[in-house]
Amino acid sequence: MYKQELKNLNADKFIEEVEKQITPVYSKLDHISLNNHSKVLKAFHKARVSEFHLKGSTGYGYGDAGRDAVENVFAEVFGAQAALVRGQIVSGTHAITLCLFGILRPGDEVLSISGAPYDTLQEVLGIRANAPGNLAQWGIKYREVDLLQEGGFDREGIISAINQKTRMVIIQRSRGYEWRPALNISQISEACKLIRSVNDKTIIFVDNCYGEFVEEIEPIEAGADLAAGSLIKNIGGGIAATGGYIVGNAELVEMAAHRLTAPGIGGEVGATLEYNRMFLHGIFLAPHIVCEALKGAVFAAALFEKMGYMVSPKFNEIRSDIVQGICFENEEQMIAFCRGLQKGSPLDGYVVPEPVLMPGYTDRVVMAGGTFISGSTIELSADGPLREPYAIYMQGGISRDYVKLGLISAARECIAEKTK
Repeated sequence: MYKQELKNLNADKFIEEVEKQITPVYSKLDHISLNNHSKVLKAFHKARVSEFHLKGSTGYGYGDAGRDAVENVFAEVFGAQAALVRGQIVSGTHAITLCLFGILRPGDEVLSISGAPYDTLQEVLGIRANAPGNLAQWGIKYREVDLLQEGGFDREGIISAINQKTRMVIIQRSRGYEWRPALNISQISEACKLIRSVNDKTIIFVDNCYGEFVEEIEPIEAGADLAAGSLIKNIGGGIAATGGYIVGNAELVEMAAHRLTAPGIGGEVGATLEYNRMFLHGIFLAPHIVCEALKGAVFAAALFEKMGYMVSPKFNEIRSDIVQGICFENEEQMIAFCRGLQKGSPLDGYVVPEPVLMPGYTDRVVMAGGTFISGSTIELSADGPLREPYAIYMQGGISRDYVKLGLISAARECIAEKTK
C-alpha cells in the first residue's frame, strides 16, 4: 500500500503521518529526560566536580582525584553506595564477568530469572562451548527460570528455584537477542521484593546494559544489590570511547574491583589517562542522548509497523531499554535493512554489511553501524543473528534526525528487496 510512497521518500506525506502519530510519545520522553538531567546535575554538584577533575593520571594512577569524582558521580546518579568506573573494563560482558568472578565461589549457584542470558555471557557461565576458565570449570552452578510467555517474571518458578546455595540472582534488563519486552523498573522492583522474601541473603545483580536513563529510576534504587554496564552504550553519552561501570553495595563493588586488578589492590589503582573528561562529559550528556535514541526508536516502530512489519515494542508502548526489534520474513530482508542503515551512516557509508560468525555467538550475525566509536551502540547501529524469528535489533542514535535519515535509507532497501 505504501511501497510507492516509500520509493519516493524525502520528508513527504508518508513521513509526516508517522511524525504526527508519534509526537505525543515524544513529550513523555522529554519529561523523563528532564528529570534524569536534574539527577545528573545534582550528582555533579554533590561531588564538587571541578575542571581539574577532568585531568587524568598515568602509571599506577595513585591518588587520582578525577577518578574519585567520576565514581562519586556515578554512585550518586545510580543511588548506590559505591561505583567502579574504569576504562580498563572493555565491555558490558567484561563488567558483568568481574561481578560474577569477584563474588561467586566454588559451590555457589547463580540463578537467572530472566531466561537465557545474552549470547556472549553464555560462554562466561559455561553453558555453551567450553571457554577456558568459565564459571562451570570453577564449580559454580548455573540455573535459569524462563520468563512467562507475555514476558513477565514467573513468580512461582522463582520461589521454587531459589535455595540456600543460590548466592546470586541475575536479571537481564534488556531483551538481548530475544523477541520479548525489556524488563521495566517496576517489574524489577517486584522481583527484588519476591527474592528477599524467599532468601534475604541472595545477591540481586542486574545486567543494566541498554537501560540507563530510559526510566527515571535505576535498578539499585529499585532494590538490586549490584548493576553493571558498558560506557559505549547509554551512560557514556556517545562521548566515552571505551569502559564499563559497576555500581551498588560498597562491599560487592570492592570484590569486583579486586577481580579487575588483584587481591589486595582493588580499586585504588588504575591510570585514567584521558578517561575522566570523557566519562564526566558522557554521563552529563547521557540523558539527552538516550532521549534522542528513544525518539529514533519510536519513529522506527511507527514507520516499520506502517510498512507491515511486526515490531517490538510498538511506538506507544512503555520502554525500558533503547532497543527496537523489527521482525522480517527472511534473512535476506534482515541483510537489506542493515545494508540501508549502513548507507545512512556517517562513517563507512559505502560498506556493504555481510553476515559473519563472531566470537561468542552461535549463529552468523549481520551488523550495521558507521559509528565514531567502534562498536558503540548508543550511536545508531543494528544487528541480529540469522535465525528465526529473523529479527533485527536496532539501538542508539545520538540525533533523532540522524536516525530518521538512516531509517529512510533502510526502508528503501527493504522495499527493494521485498519487491524483487
